[in-house]
Amino acid sequence: MNLTRKLNNWRKYRQTVSELGRMSDRELRDLGIGRDDIHSVARNAVKFG
Repeated sequence: MNLTRKLNNWRKYRQTVSELGRMSDRELRDLGIGRDDIHSVARNAVKFG
């Protein structure tokens, strides 16, 4: 994986964590995500995005 792709993946990961972290517990629950799942969801967003 080249450096540009790694940097883009890191940015996407951090953005996803940030956006999910700003959501309320109820909003996360509506999406089927627990607060403790945020980092896992963000990793999957990078992997499959």
